[in-house]
Amino acid sequence: MVSIRNVTPETAAQIIGQDDVMILDCRDVGDYRESHIEGAMHSHDDLVEGLIRKGDKSRTLLVYCYTGHRSEHLTEFLTQFGFSHACNLAGGYQAWQTWAAQQTA
Repeated sequence: MVSIRNVTPETAAQIIGQDDVMILDCRDVGDYRESHIEGAMHSHDDLVEGLIRKGDKSRTLLVYCYTGHRSEHLTEFLTQFGFSHACNLAGGYQAWQTWAAQQTA
């Protein structure tokens, strides 16, 4: 098993503030279309395959799902293919929404 970086929503927000971050949403496409982190792309199979074949492996990737479990697996998978700056949003989109709501309260 490969060690991956898990980040809090607060750290994820800092990462998103960087210039060259790719945000991958690995939830169902319907949920992605309903709402997602601004700038996120739905991580369908073709996108992931293209990243593995042609992606910049030094680019920062932020991966999330509903609760952080599925994205943890995708982050591990991408790390195994050389994406050394891939990180998983711990707690997933649910944690992100909770954190974001607290920022506006």
